[in-house]
Amino acid sequence: MLRKVLTVAAVTLLSLAGAALPAGSAAAASQADPPPTPKKLFTIRDTRVNESSGLAKSQKYEGIWWTVNDSGDTARVFGINASGKVRMVLSFKAPVKDVEAIAVDRDGMIYIADIGDNKSNRDMIEVYTIPEPAQLQDEPSVKFHRYDFKYPDGAHDAETLLIEPETKQMFFVTKVASGKGGYYAAPEQASRQGTNQLTKLADAPAGVTDGTFMPDGQRVVLRSYVDVASVDWGTTPMLVGRDPAPLAQGESVAVGPSGDDLLIGSEGKGSVVYQVRVPPRKAAASPSATATPKASAGDTSQTKSNHNLRWILIGAALFGLIITVVTFPPGRRERLDRMAENARLTGQTPPDPRGRRRTTV
Repeated sequence: MLRKVLTVAAVTLLSLAGAALPAGSAAAASQADPPPTPKKLFTIRDTRVNESSGLAKSQKYEGIWWTVNDSGDTARVFGINASGKVRMVLSFKAPVKDVEAIAVDRDGMIYIADIGDNKSNRDMIEVYTIPEPAQLQDEPSVKFHRYDFKYPDGAHDAETLLIEPETKQMFFVTKVASGKGGYYAAPEQASRQGTNQLTKLADAPAGVTDGTFMPDGQRVVLRSYVDVASVDWGTTPMLVGRDPAPLAQGESVAVGPSGDDLLIGSEGKGSVVYQVRVPPRKAAASPSATATPKASAGDTSQTKSNHNLRWILIGAALFGLIITVVTFPPGRRERLDRMAENARLTGQTPPDPRGRRRTTV
């Protein structure tokens, strides 16, 4: 009976203590699951694609991705299938300088971003648009449109063009080796007449070599040489997760086959393209043990925590009381009973139940 009472009391106390733990404590204490191993999907072996510097999923053709070569190539776009084979080449007669990125909007318009500027001395950058072809075949002279842009704070090197799915607004992410890059927004309706002025939205991570909006328009994925980053998109883009990526001259990222995964590629001949997950949102860091945030009038979390702590203290006191009541009095009564029985058998004066010595009259 005593063991059962103690067990019940202990379980009750532990339950009260567990109720008081802040939500997510177990998750914060454990390590995050490692990312799954990247899956090699294909290799681009066509010698015409010798410096793949961007990837974009086709909107019109299932299993087709568009890519472009880095600086030094003519104005052309390659359509590659899931085996790495070039299915078509689209050429357009534009005086490109340093093409670094490619994107496709929901209507199947291809955007070719001539935005590279290693020496940061360009007065203007350009984006060219061409439609996805009516058939999967080469087109040697595609009609194009050109958009000119200028940064508000001087020239920047950039390798990332983002197209917001719903509005088709263009965004650029500048590339820096260290420190902070920047997110820059084009006008909501960019003009082909004159030069469009860009607006800086926020600082961006360093080393960004490519990026893409996910189809939901709520997330952006950024690529660097060593990892893939997940960004919550909004008035101020916020980096929320990161996964390491295969080490290579990582230059490209695109929406993957399922629409919820990614393809990442590298620059150079024989570029290997991997299929990877979108980096999940990381759990928020737990508060410092020395910090005690002040609860606001509308914040019930601190009140709940205090309430649970109060129950722990009450449970501890109850546990101690049970020990005192259950353990000590029965032991004392048993000793008194044994002493009384001995006294009866030997003819001595029985002990005083209150513990005082009796005297014989």
